[in-house]
Amino acid sequence: MRKLIVEKSNRRLIDYLQDKFNKLKKGAIYKALRNKDIRVNGVKVNENVYLNAGDELTVYISDEILFGGFTLTSKHIVYEDDNILIINKPQNILVISEENDIGLDKLVYDYLNAPAFPCHRLDRNTSGLIIFAKNHEYEEAMFTLIKNHGLRKLYRCKVYGKPVQNKATLTAYLFKDSKKSTVIISDEKKSGYSEIITKYSVLKSNPDNTTELEVELVTGKTHQIRAHLAHIGLPIIGDGKYGINEINKQFGVSWQQLQAYKIIFTNANGILEYLNDKEFSIE
Repeated sequence: MRKLIVEKSNRRLIDYLQDKFNKLKKGAIYKALRNKDIRVNGVKVNENVYLNAGDELTVYISDEILFGGFTLTSKHIVYEDDNILIINKPQNILVISEENDIGLDKLVYDYLNAPAFPCHRLDRNTSGLIIFAKNHEYEEAMFTLIKNHGLRKLYRCKVYGKPVQNKATLTAYLFKDSKKSTVIISDEKKSGYSEIITKYSVLKSNPDNTTELEVELVTGKTHQIRAHLAHIGLPIIGDGKYGINEINKQFGVSWQQLQAYKIIFTNANGILEYLNDKEFSIE
């Protein structure tokens, strides 16, 4: 996040930002505006706004994007061998490229000078570990391993509120509304809903009514952690979709405080057997 004080009046917001950050792409500005990540004097704005001298401009865009975009380098590689890559994905990066929006798959291709294939997904604004296979044989093997629960994926997050229990296994039902790009959680089984299981344990309880949790997905549905924790009254701080806007403003956070921080191979076999019992994590 950066705060800027505008020097001259009657300047278009987009022109001002591109003058200040000459490598910032116009598409990134439009995306930030859509996500309500640009504010003038604390007010969310659109691309048609003009700035006046003395206006305070708050920009929730990562420095990597502001100063020229994200490039995958060796510092983002947690593990690599002839078959797989484990990458520490930053926030605000898609796993799979979309039209006019470069994803991690394209960045991995540029890094390897060869294609590679993501074996699971992370939300755009969730940072952390993601596995890529360097060929289809290992991609299929990794899919099978994940399906058979031979891979543990652990997350850490910061939520608002205090859990009733320090450790719990949560069960509920999730419905994905593709039209609204959101999910709904129910405590009861309903038509079209899938069962979800989420484990958590408390890492740290803070005096500001926040709690740091370690979370493990037993099932792996869209937005499961974010929606499930919000459903039990523990919204992730910075989550604009399932969180509480007033709380996010209170902590000055616009990115969800959620990271996929650890991967443990617990039951790898076949061509993946060499990875069995290996653990990879971000400090």
